[in-house]
Amino acid sequence: MRKPVIGIIGNLYLINDEYPAHAAGEMNSAAIAQVCGALPLIVPTDPAFVDVDDLMDVCDGFLFTGGRPNVHPSEYGHAETPAHGTFDVGRDGIALPLVRKCVERGQPILGICRGFQEVAVAMGCTLHPEIRDIEGRDNHRMPPDGTLEEKFAMRHIVTLTEGGPFARLWGDTQVLTNSLHGQGIMDSSDRVVIDGHAPDGTPEAIYVKDAPGFTMSVQWHPEWNAGLDPVSKPLFEAFGDAARAWSAGVTGIRKSA
Repeated sequence: MRKPVIGIIGNLYLINDEYPAHAAGEMNSAAIAQVCGALPLIVPTDPAFVDVDDLMDVCDGFLFTGGRPNVHPSEYGHAETPAHGTFDVGRDGIALPLVRKCVERGQPILGICRGFQEVAVAMGCTLHPEIRDIEGRDNHRMPPDGTLEEKFAMRHIVTLTEGGPFARLWGDTQVLTNSLHGQGIMDSSDRVVIDGHAPDGTPEAIYVKDAPGFTMSVQWHPEWNAGLDPVSKPLFEAFGDAARAWSAGVTGIRKSA
């Protein structure tokens, strides 16, 4: 049986501030290839180059990665402000309709960081542009200095709903995670189940209510050290299992969400 193909939703970058490139972090490909046991395929996220329906026919599942640009606030009915930072509207034009169609079809998706926010927005949530500005909230952003190991180091506990899909996956209601994000869910929707929170109340783990397929998404970065981390490894393994089931034609699988 062939390996399932996982489309990795990347970002538009300027190399040396002048050469445009679609790319995704190597650790995303490593997690897909080595932990999911799937074939990673980086997707050029621009509707000028990619048709969502064609993409869904090529790939068995999709990893919605992190990235510095944020979802444009017009996608959830808010006005643009300086606090919203930079944007990648090409990625918005692929990722948001792709999430909706995958959810409807039961095709597996895994959202991380910005990808978590894309799943939330696609399913009707709004985002706060800078959660550290909310009274009582912590600064969840990546430390500005230090090595990669220091930036991706574990920073806080995520408390999960007793008996929920995330707690079942990890066999515990508390897990230790890193934290490298500035935005977060402001208002949820009736389609999104918030299944885990940081100590300050920030939503950290979600899935789509009544979705026929795998829809787990996390606000942290599980792709870091994915093959060894006791939280990351089961998450990517479950995603790989869901993609294999889809590839084999077993639809309607809800292994963990």
